[in-house]
Amino acid sequence: MLVIPAAARMVCWLNGWITGRTSADAAISGIAAGDSTLSFRGFEESDLAPAMLLGEIRRRRVSRSSLALPYPGDPVGLGGPPDFNATAVEAGQAVILWDLELGMVPSPDGVKAVWAAGPAYPPSYLPDVASAERALGECLISVASRLADLDVASWSPDAADALLNLRTAGSWDASMIFASPAAANLVTRGLRCKEIVRIALHGDGGSLTAFDAARRRRALAPLRETAHLAVVAGCSSLDGR
Repeated sequence: MLVIPAAARMVCWLNGWITGRTSADAAISGIAAGDSTLSFRGFEESDLAPAMLLGEIRRRRVSRSSLALPYPGDPVGLGGPPDFNATAVEAGQAVILWDLELGMVPSPDGVKAVWAAGPAYPPSYLPDVASAERALGECLISVASRLADLDVASWSPDAADALLNLRTAGSWDASMIFASPAAANLVTRGLRCKEIVRIALHGDGGSLTAFDAARRRRALAPLRETAHLAVVAGCSSLDGR
């Protein structure tokens, strides 16, 4: 089962509602994913429930949302300012609300799930689904060759199995909506690639030397970057192209 980041799920449902592909009730349920404590901070004096967030987005005429999955060294999906970027990188995920120049990041508050809004700009570059799919395919060819040279099967059988399962259909850990089957497939492949990187780098894959560990990290770095961008593109897509 594929575990989709909360920000990715939120962006998909927000865009589905903004473009009229789903109802408000379905979007509210999809965004909350069964969490009755979910709220949003920084729009009004008091925290907003998911239903009130949709009302605020409609009132302020937000045209789309987009996903950020940044990590140190790669602020993928972010457009600034630096303070928001730093907060998003620390959280590992963010939702950008276009036209508002606002972004949201998870900010746990005791037993409640709170997303805090702050000044944020849309990214200067957001690939379409087709471009991200091509980039991921080309990266996989290159990285698979490098991993074969490093004898991936001997140091991480789980990573090797994950590579073989890249094109199998995926089920989600929560209700999801996508702009198109192509966007859904791209997100599935992107998440599987992220998992390959996670498995392969866990404990440096049993590497015997620091040199071997460094080679593996260098081999996997392009896949990590391209996989993040694929998930961002697929979830942020409005029309599935």
